[in-house]
Amino acid sequence: MTRINRMIIVLIILIALAFVSENINSSDTDILILNPQPWDHSPITVYIDENNVPEHYSPSYRTDVENALEYWENGGNGQLEYQPVFEIVDVDNADILIMWVENLEEDAGIENGVAGFTRPYEVNGQFERADVVLETGNYQGYSWVQYGDASMQDIATHELGHALGLGHSNDKNDIMFPTYDPGEDINPLLLHSTWPLLLLLVIAAIVVISYHSTGWLHYKKKRKELEEEIFSEKKNDR
Repeated sequence: MTRINRMIIVLIILIALAFVSENINSSDTDILILNPQPWDHSPITVYIDENNVPEHYSPSYRTDVENALEYWENGGNGQLEYQPVFEIVDVDNADILIMWVENLEEDAGIENGVAGFTRPYEVNGQFERADVVLETGNYQGYSWVQYGDASMQDIATHELGHALGLGHSNDKNDIMFPTYDPGEDINPLLLHSTWPLLLLLVIAAIVVISYHSTGWLHYKKKRKELEEEIFSEKKNDR
């Protein structure tokens, strides 16, 4: 058996194991329903507070929240017993108020690692309103790291799930799983401020590569001409 064949077999086995593991996890999914019908009206009105924002708030966070609202309107994770419809309104008419703080641990005394929280106000089994608080970043060791748009959208989607009556899921692939992996997330403010420099670096890299490629082609051409000249002289000597 060749080395390539062995590598192919190992790859097939790993893919099969991953598929089996995923099926096992999904079959054991359990999610806590806090309130199956929390709102007695539709649409559910939402206010996104962009006036009282912390230092590292990014304007793109509003789009992240709007995407989170759309996620639940389109069926979400399939665990809701109703189909929510949202309407963005002013603060005085909002059922759900969404706001940001710099860091929940410092600003609200919440334990480290909590990226957002939802506080519903329930009367006779129905939500009167719900406050959703999201932080713009957290500490990784001694360094404060801002959330990128991918993380903010996940956090907002998770917290809105609570505002719709869902609890936590034991499925790590479910948006209602209590922790998340930020992965390769990009700081939106850093990206906005540094993209001109990144563009210049890319252009410089292209110029350098083009220069060396042109030089190599020129060298190859000269070498070929020299080889032809040398071989031609040897033939004449014979």
